[in-house]
Amino acid sequence: MASLLNLFALSMVLAVSSYNTLVFIFFWELLSMSSFVFVLFDYEKPGIRKAALYYFVMTQMSTVFLMLGFFGLYASTGSFNIQPFTSVPQNLTLIFLSLFIGFSIKAGVVPFHKWLPYAHPAAPSGISAMMSGVMIKVAIYGLIRFTITVLPKEDWWGILILVAGTLSAILGVIYALKEHDIKRLLAYHSIENIGIILIGFGLYLIYSANNLPELATLAFAAALFHTLNHALFKSLLFLTAGSVVSATGKRNIEEFGGLIKTMPYTAFLFLMGAISISGLPPFNGFVSELMIFQAFLGSYLIPDPLLKSLLVVCLSVFALTSALAAACFVKAFGITFLAAPRSESARNSKEVGKYMIAGASIPAALCIILGVFSLQIFSLLGYHTDLPDMLFMGLFLTGIYAVVYFILKQLSVNNERAGETWGCGMTHLSSRTEYTASGFSQPIVRFFKDIYRTNEVTERTFYDKQNTQFKEGKGDIHLIKFFEEKLYNPIIGTINMISIKVSALENWSLDSYVLYAFLAVIATIAYVGWIA
Repeated sequence: MASLLNLFALSMVLAVSSYNTLVFIFFWELLSMSSFVFVLFDYEKPGIRKAALYYFVMTQMSTVFLMLGFFGLYASTGSFNIQPFTSVPQNLTLIFLSLFIGFSIKAGVVPFHKWLPYAHPAAPSGISAMMSGVMIKVAIYGLIRFTITVLPKEDWWGILILVAGTLSAILGVIYALKEHDIKRLLAYHSIENIGIILIGFGLYLIYSANNLPELATLAFAAALFHTLNHALFKSLLFLTAGSVVSATGKRNIEEFGGLIKTMPYTAFLFLMGAISISGLPPFNGFVSELMIFQAFLGSYLIPDPLLKSLLVVCLSVFALTSALAAACFVKAFGITFLAAPRSESARNSKEVGKYMIAGASIPAALCIILGVFSLQIFSLLGYHTDLPDMLFMGLFLTGIYAVVYFILKQLSVNNERAGETWGCGMTHLSSRTEYTASGFSQPIVRFFKDIYRTNEVTERTFYDKQNTQFKEGKGDIHLIKFFEEKLYNPIIGTINMISIKVSALENWSLDSYVLYAFLAVIATIAYVGWIA
């Protein structure tokens, strides 16, 4: 496993440093196959093989679209080198869309995101941290590199990327809110944060097309900074979630509770990641999201009223995304670490080893450093922004907390009395009286029921036949997997139908095989001639 991990890391490094498309696609496939083995690592567990199959199919689809784009590049330039176009080719739109879809599948952009909620929970937690924190950023790197340095840009590209990013951000966080599997919840937040990165990159393209270089630079810097920030706090969250899974043997947060008492260091580190991803000051996630907000607020300089209206709508959705992300991690941290344990595995859990704590402490420290010293870091890099001084803000907030604590300490009564928490007349409180993850999410699930496509099911029994004396009951909310059931399954069904018909070729003669092979070659030559 260690050698495969090194191969996985090496393939990502060599992919981003490739000088031509053939080398790029080779290392792209190498990182895809090495990560596929990691997803399949615990293949004996239920659902792992399905997750690996999802990932394999989607990553191969990504490769197919990238190869279509690369063949288009070769047909237009006569070279496989990754270099700027000298003229605008006729097939520019086809090349861009092929590359956009190919990279979007790997990055987990909606609606190509379905592999993430399967693959990330299936892979070991350390690998999930690398896949979410680093691997999907290779796809973002590829999209940015080919869009900026290779292809001659067109105005509508920024709009497409902005809309795709906005949809990914809001749908990612909405689906994360209903999730109770801690690793799958984090996977959906990867979709959300990839959307935030694309929002910044889309704004860069839009402002560049409208000759607003300062706003374009701000948006691009925000996208790159959030890329780095997400790599840090998402790695931190996956590592600490892995610690929880290791200590309890469970992934369902409904079976946790009270872990802050048995795993205090893990709880503190998870809280650092939750604050960062929620965009709260003075951590790094707040700074990059604030920069995107600042870029949005400059949209009044765009002369086109329709484009300006679109940016206002995307700004509103982005603000809602930030609020929902904070609500989701209130649920994740509160249900997991606070209150009383809700299972024996949570009650008997113990803190993980010092090396696991040390590994998670590194990204936690970097989340604080990149947030608190963000203004100073940008100044050292030669980029001057209107960001507030987070170091001053952090010290100021710390001072306020210290003063308030001192005042309350002085005014408090010294005589303390220990007693049980008042339970509204109940003589004994248990974990059954706590808020559950389902209960916390239920108002939001009901509000977004048209997106979740909820189906509420209730079962009730009564003491009498007139249904007047209630005995017991239970309720559940079933959520359809919209993209899987309405998009992927119909496509899979069509492919299966075609496969069944093609399998009938086994009874054909050799002449029939030769004929169809000849027609396939003719079609390939015609396609290459068309894109050229």
